[in-house]
Amino acid sequence: MRKTIILFFSFLIATFTQVNAQTNVPKEGPMFKFDGGDTHDFGILKRGPVAMYVFEFTNTGNRPLNIINVTPSCGCTNVDWPKVPIMPGQKGKIQLGLKTEEQHGVFNKEVYIQSDAVNNPHGDKRYTIYIKGDARDEVKK
Repeated sequence: MRKTIILFFSFLIATFTQVNAQTNVPKEGPMFKFDGGDTHDFGILKRGPVAMYVFEFTNTGNRPLNIINVTPSCGCTNVDWPKVPIMPGQKGKIQLGLKTEEQHGVFNKEVYIQSDAVNNPHGDKRYTIYIKGDARDEVKK
């Protein structure tokens, strides 16, 4: 009986070690790492002017990162992104311009990045970054 228990636990340890080793294998390919995270909070904004923000990222992967397209969730956001590959270790920028006159109160927007990055949280070819805030007619200082 004792040998059976020892054999059983040895089998469990070997299985756990094998599964754990497979999940910690580093991915090959380009990867996004956004400086400051993938969400920007504008806070309270006065409605009217275009609110600008630049998401800066680094390609932490081992291959060039190609951004195919960047699409905001609504027409109230203009985007600009690098049209050339971002080499491993290099930085890139995605610039957003939010038309605040089209916002009323609290807002949450998504911007979808189509790329060849291997660390997309959704498992597809799309990485999502987020902007949020509160657009008001009057802003107290």
